[in-house]
Parts: sequence; C-alpha cells; structure tokens
Amino acid sequence: MLVETIDECLELLQNFDIEHLSLDHDLLNKTRNGFMLVQKMVKEKLFANRITIHSANSVGGKAMYNCLKQAQRNLSMPPAIIVSLRPLPLKSFPSRFCNII
Repeated sequence: MLVETIDECLELLQNFDIEHLSLDHDLLNKTRNGFMLVQKMVKEKLFANRITIHSANSVGGKAMYNCLKQAQRNLSMPPAIIVSLRPLPLKSFPSRFCNII
C-alpha cells in the first residue's frame, strides 16, 4: 500500500500489523517530512516489524535512521525491529512517498 502523508502512515500503523515500512524523508507536504513521521512513531510507539529508510535525501535519511536506532538503544522501540538505511539515487524512486508493504 502506498501512502503520501504522515497522518495516513500513522493511521495504518495504528490499525494494522505492518510487516515492512519503507520511508522517504521528502514527502508530499514540504513542511512535514519523514523525520517528523519517525519522531511521531517513536513518541506513539507505532512500528512495523521492519523499517527501511529509502530516501535520496542523505541528511534527512540518516537523521531518520539515527532517530530509530536511538529509540532502540533507549528501549523506546523493540530491539528486534530491523532498521535499514538504503539511500537511493534521485531517479530510482519517486519522491514524496511512504510505502507500506
């Protein structure tokens, strides 16, 4: 399933058991981004079993990854969740999307 906003992603995480969540930093709304989503996920303890950061925005993607890894170190997020950083070239994946598999 493909969602384009923070709210849509959070709603799915609240209502479904998500196996794999693939996140981009640069979303449709320029004032709300993937880092904000990750912060909300940690605050509300909403996670998938596996989370991949696929953003071509290297700074934003690393910030998202580091936020999730810090949550694991703080035990705010279960350590069994697999978190991966897979930066992509700009032309490999359409920007502004959050994929939920």
